[in-house]
Order: sequence, then C-alpha cells, then structure tokens
Amino acid sequence: MKLITLQLCNFRQFYGKTIPIKFGSDAKNTTVIHGNNGAGKTTILNAFTWILYEQFTAAFSAPELLINQRAIQESNVGVSVECWVELQFEQEGKRYQLKRKCYATRKSDNTIEYTQAKLFILVSGDDGKWYPPLEEPEDIIGQILPASLHQYFFFDGERIDNFFRNNRNNSIAEDTKELLGVKVLDRAIEHLRKAERILREELQAIGDPQTKKLLTQQQKLELSIEEAQKHVTAIINRVKQLEQDKKYLVSQLQKSNGADQLQDLKNNLIRQETNLRKNLVNIKSELKQLLSRHSYLVFLSNITAQALDKIQNSRQQNLLSSGVKKEFIQYLLNQNQCLCGNPLLPETSTYQKVATLLNQLERESLGAETINLEREINNFNHRLTELWQELDLKQSEINRQYLELNKIEQELEKINSKLRNYPDLNIQQLQTQLDNIDQTLKELVLEQGMTQQQINTYQQETSKLSQQIDKQKFQETKQVVTQKRIRATTDSIKRIMEVKNSLEVEFRRSLVEKVGEIFDSISFTPYIPQLSENYELTLTEQTSGQLLKVAASTGENQILSLSFVGAIIDRVREWSQRNTLMGPDSSTFPIVMDSPFGSLDRVYRRQVAKVIPQLANQLVILVTKTQWREEVETEMASLIAEQYVLVYHSPKPDCQKDWLKLYGSNYPLVCQSENQFEYTEIISVKPIEKD
Repeated sequence: MKLITLQLCNFRQFYGKTIPIKFGSDAKNTTVIHGNNGAGKTTILNAFTWILYEQFTAAFSAPELLINQRAIQESNVGVSVECWVELQFEQEGKRYQLKRKCYATRKSDNTIEYTQAKLFILVSGDDGKWYPPLEEPEDIIGQILPASLHQYFFFDGERIDNFFRNNRNNSIAEDTKELLGVKVLDRAIEHLRKAERILREELQAIGDPQTKKLLTQQQKLELSIEEAQKHVTAIINRVKQLEQDKKYLVSQLQKSNGADQLQDLKNNLIRQETNLRKNLVNIKSELKQLLSRHSYLVFLSNITAQALDKIQNSRQQNLLSSGVKKEFIQYLLNQNQCLCGNPLLPETSTYQKVATLLNQLERESLGAETINLEREINNFNHRLTELWQELDLKQSEINRQYLELNKIEQELEKINSKLRNYPDLNIQQLQTQLDNIDQTLKELVLEQGMTQQQINTYQQETSKLSQQIDKQKFQETKQVVTQKRIRATTDSIKRIMEVKNSLEVEFRRSLVEKVGEIFDSISFTPYIPQLSENYELTLTEQTSGQLLKVAASTGENQILSLSFVGAIIDRVREWSQRNTLMGPDSSTFPIVMDSPFGSLDRVYRRQVAKVIPQLANQLVILVTKTQWREEVETEMASLIAEQYVLVYHSPKPDCQKDWLKLYGSNYPLVCQSENQFEYTEIISVKPIEKD
C-alpha cells in the first residue's frame, strides 16, 4: 500500500474541505505534520483507521461525534451536513480511491441525527478512468492489509508500549498469525470442524418457501436500480458539459501571451499520456488473449515428460521394434510354403508359429504412431518455451509503459504549478478555473462510481433473491457420499494442523531475530529481546551464561515495542514478496505515527529518528514543536518530502498565539478565530528552493 493523498471534510475539528495531504516515497519517504496538542494530530491518525477499518485508537475521545460542530450549527434545520475522508493509494500498479462518508442533520428541537458511515471505492483503469471494482471494498482492504494488523501501521507513539501491557499477549499472538498464513490455517481448521459437525447431522428441510415476500423485495430492488441508473445518466451529461468548458479554457490559455508555450507543452504531454494509456490497454488485451489461447501448455509439462519416459522405456524393452512386413507373412501363409522351402500346412505346428507372427507384427503401426506422437510432444515443449518468452516481453513492456506514464504525470504537475503561480493574473485565474473543473470532474466520477457500485450491490441482492426463489426444492444427500466427505474432512484437519505447527515455530524464530536486530540498532543497553511461545515479549540480559529477565524502563519498553512493530512490518513485506507471482515486487507498507518521541531522552530520540524511516517504505509522523527538536530534525531532514502545519484557530479572546519556524519562515500553530468556533486548518510548508 503506497499512500498518495489524504483529504478531510468536516471531520472533527477540520471545518470544510482541507487541502490534500501528499505523502513522500522512495528516497524521500518521510512526511511530517506539525501541530500543538489538541490541534488534530490524533484526528489525522484516526482518519486513516476510520476510512480503512472504521476503527479508532484508544486516545481518540468521543468517536461518535465525528462531524464538525461548526458545520452542524451553521446548517439549516433538516439539511444534512456531509463528513468524509478520502484516501488515494497504489497497490500492485493499481491506483485506488477510497471514500468513507456520513451525515448529520440538525432537527427542529436542536438535536442532532447521525447516519451510518458508508465506504466507497474506485480503481483506476489503464485508460485513465475510474471504475468500481468487482470485489467489496472491505475485501480489497483486507487483502492488502488485514484489519487485525492495522494497529502496527497506524499507532500512537506515546502509547506504543501498551502493545505489551494489559495482558495483550494472546491478542498479539492472534494478530501475528496473519503474516505467514497461520491465521488462515486456523480458520481453515475451524471451518473444517464446523463442516464435519454439519455432515454428521441429519439433513433437514430448509423450511416453507416465502416466494411472495422474496418477489416483493426483488421488485423494490429493481426500482432502486432504475433510479440509480437515471442518476448515473445525469452525471454523465454533466461530465460532458464540463469537458466542453475545459476545452474552452484550454483554448483561452493558448491565446494568452506567455502561457501559450506552456499550454502547448502541456497538450503534447496529455497526448503522450493518452497514447500511453491506449498502449497499456492494448498490451494487456494482447496478454489476456495470449494466456487465453496458450496457457493450457503450462499444464502439459508433467504429462509430456511422462509420455516421453514411457516411449523411451518401450523402446528399451523392444516393445516398439519391427522388421518384417505384415503383408509378407500373410503371402507365405496363403502360398502354404515357407521362405526356406518347407511346406506350411494349416494342421502343422510350423504353420501355427508363422501365423503367430501376424499378431506380433501389429506393433508396426503402433511404432509409426509413436514416432508421430513424440514429434508432437517436442512441438508442445517448444511452443511452451516461446509462450514464456512472449509473456516476459509483454510484462516488460507494461512495466516500461508505467514508468513513462509516471514521468509524464510529474511533468504535467510541474506545468500546472507554473501556471497557478504565473505573474499574469488572468492566466492564474484560467488555471484555477481548470483546477476547479478537474476537481469537480473527479468528484462527479467518484459519485458515478459510488452510484454504479450501489447498482452492482442491488443487482447482487436481486441475484441472491432469484437464487432463493429457485432453491425451494430440497435435495437429499446420499449417505455414502456424506461418509466419504467426513473422512476427507478429518484427514484434512490432521494435515493442516501439522503444517500450522511447523509454520508457527519458524515464524516466531524469525520474528524475534528481527526484533533483536532493530532493538540493538537503537538501544545502547546489552539487553536481548525474547519472545515466548505465547508471544510474551521481554528484555533479558546474559549473566553467567544464563538469560535473566530485566525490569525495563518506560523508554526501553517504547523502543522494544517499536522494534516489534518494525519486525512485524518486515515480515509482512517478506510475505508479500514471496507471494508476488509476476512482474516487479510492489510490496509497499506505510507507518503513521502520532508523537513517536514523547517520552524518550535525547540520545534515544536521535537513534529512533535514524531508524524509523527505515522500518517502512513510507513514514508519516505527527509531532509537536517540542518533539521536533534539533536532533530529530537533523536526522530526518534529508528524508522529508512533504511537511504540513496544523493551524488551530481558538475562539478565546485572550488566546496565546504560537508559531513554528521552518526554513526561515514562521508558520502559525495557534491563532485567533474570526468567529465563536474552534477549528483547525492544514497548511503546506514550502521549503526554500535552491538554484
């Protein structure tokens, strides 16, 4: 999971839409968000956990009050206020757009009515458009990063040592079993045992059919589908109109002095982008056709090898050899005379011996057919080699196209940035209008995708109802088949348990090895981490050749917990790399940490600042001004790609203003609110560009 952007709207203290928060990657993999206590750092951390899993950290108070109070109070009675979080990320070459939203409505008696949150997802196609995926959003997220593991990637740094307090060892054991498929095996055993119990019970009737009720539900769903399809049509028409407006603005930019060259360059890049996306679609289509037509060759490898071995063995045993023609033997029998001149009479033993040769010579035709078969087998093997070569070429071309597409997208963003900051105000306004249209188009496409996703849900429910209507006939299972299934289930449980036990031992060994490696790189103590069979993590020291438990300090516990998190992420990455079947490895995992340096002294703060950017492919840290001290800033400066400041607007008339100095400029941390409401604003830090 490679984070791209995060944006909030009316989420807790963030009033209205925030600017999109961009995230660093590759060499500059660190994103820093500065803010005072209470400004919204924990809220941003929980924006990740809410949109992905609809869960919150322990430090997130009153999670039921998600929607910004100012937005609710300023709304009219009966008018819904929208609250949402939008996250864009990449996984295995695909770009995903997640959006979880909910609503609040102020009633006439001034009470607030909240709705349930809903999650929507779109995936970008090779043609640059967004489409709803076939899978459910929760299933996609669960495959990328299971919910039981999210606390190791999104966590409060000051409370990280709680991982190993409050008797959480059993929970840790369960969480970590996800990594090497151990949890999957546990679930497999559980399901098999349940299946075994069901198979041992007598099959009973499902119950009386409720066809009329099912048909009524089906009609309601069909009406909902019709209304949703009308809404999709309206969105499509609106998108067409905006595309026309966009073309007009582009033509105006081309007519502007100074911006024409930039716009020409931009148009050229857009054409290149369009061609690349078409090429990607075509190449993937060719790849699918190639696999559809010739993938069967892969499954013939073992069969062809066995056939060649049998042919070779038959030759060695002279089962395929032949020298005399069948027709010649038949001629001798018809003439009643052997080649040597002796008579061949039907009643003699000599005649019977010669006649027996006819049956042996039937192998003559078999030998010829075998030669043809051998030739065909060799041809299959040759075609399989050619198939692998073609697949490699297609995949290499797809990877090259993606790299080119990424470069063009970066160049387009640079040109747009120049147009936004162009000295000519008219050009700035034109580009701003274009940006607004692009944003509106993005929202409309997302809304279209969400509506289409709802249509798909309705259609699935309709299909299920149809199946229920059709499945009114009860089918009995034969006793013999049931007994066979019971025996197969029992045997499967036994074998899976053997594999599970072996994996658990190996995984715990590799995990504690990685924990020790990370702990040693941070801590100056000679302590050695140990992980018990119950996943109880402790610190020990070696005295007189024996390992004795150490009473660890709060700082050491925090470092130990951080080492465990780093080891977990390393194991996740290793598991993902092993399960990459084709193409380059794309196993990317982020860490989002709130206040990671709070209770550490200066030496440990410097060591942690060195290590945590190496734990994951992307690092997002949320810090106060006092936590962003010299040693932390110094260690992380070269790795920072993006920085943001949370500006808290206080309604108190005597509020004490606060500032943060970055790159020689002062950024406000606390300032006076222009109304009676408190709210937080996100601003981007602009580093000083060097010539």
